[in-house]
Amino acid sequence: MQLRAQGATEYLVLLAIVLIVALVSVALLGFFPGMASDSQIAQSQMYWKSASPIAIVDSAARISSTTVGDMLPYLLFRNTGMYPIRITGIVGADGGKATQFMSLNCAPTGTVNFNDYYYLAPGEEKYIAPGGAWYGLPCYRYIYSVVGGTSSGTTVGGASSVCQNSSTSPGTLDYKSIGFEYITYIDGQQITKKQIGKELIVKCMPPI
Repeated sequence: MQLRAQGATEYLVLLAIVLIVALVSVALLGFFPGMASDSQIAQSQMYWKSASPIAIVDSAARISSTTVGDMLPYLLFRNTGMYPIRITGIVGADGGKATQFMSLNCAPTGTVNFNDYYYLAPGEEKYIAPGGAWYGLPCYRYIYSVVGGTSSGTTVGGASSVCQNSSTSPGTLDYKSIGFEYITYIDGQQITKKQIGKELIVKCMPPI
């Protein structure tokens, strides 16, 4: 009986240690911003690659190490629908809408309205991103991502995390929900619609 009691006590002690380690792990994951598992990122990418009519078929994110706070994502849009569309804005997790982007090196330049450039025929692709050393693209057509904040102008707000100024742990860009406002052209008619999708999680690259 003594041996059984000792075994039961040792089992309870080991169980308590395992539970403490698990709780500490969960606490640490919750403490560090921008933490997301590879499976979460893969599920998010899979969802957005198959979204319709606006899919995000490729994505990346990074922050400027010299101007901390400049969080500039790369998003490659594709019209996966049957009809032409014109993107008029990106809807952030805050429910607001960014309707403009900044453009350099390629026309049009300056502050440009989404609806002046993001017309996509079925199957057509266009990107939003800074070019050059940021992502190796020829044109700068970029928006800003911010934690919290309000979506307006060239800023998509409502992110729960953005990239960190760290080469070893840059984190993730995470929108719990994100979407688009767009016009679809069907049989000569223009119909304004909204597409709100699931969580978008993008693994961050080291800061530029």
